Amino acid sequence: MDSDSLLHRPLEPFDIRRLAVDDMHTLHVEQVGNPGGLPVVFLHGGPGSGCNPEQRRYFDPGTFRAVLFDQRGAGRSTPKRCLLRNTTQDLVADMERIREALGIPRWMLVGGSWGATLALAYAEAHPERTLGIVLRAVFLGTPEEFRWAFEGAAQTVYPELWRGLV
Repeated sequence: MDSDSLLHRPLEPFDIRRLAVDDMHTLHVEQVGNPGGLPVVFLHGGPGSGCNPEQRRYFDPGTFRAVLFDQRGAGRSTPKRCLLRNTTQDLVADMERIREALGIPRWMLVGGSWGATLALAYAEAHPERTLGIVLRAVFLGTPEEFRWAFEGAAQTVYPELWRGLV
């Protein structure tokens, strides 16, 4: 069994919008699946990666109303690669703005890597808005994890590329 057979059919969004969250940042937000389904927000990893069409396929379109968005500075959000006013607290506040703009009372959080960290931060700040949490490839942002992710992994897995970089 290959990984493609584990995913749902390719989906096109039923809603795509640009949401200004402050006077500098505008987020790309899309929804797929069942507009009346169980609301779930997908939180991509990083740094700066954004969402992609394959991630829409994680969600059963008959069951879920999946919200995918590109976080500040990432993907199709603007300004691209901007780190100004781009803190964890800003991203949690952005999620609240998205939830409110879409009229979703409560939602499930799904995140991987940095998205897992963001899911935990949101759930801690807004437990009353969180239906549940699904985490994968958890990255908690500790100093040891940063060193491994941005130095140790590259040196260990691709030593010749690391030598070329430094």
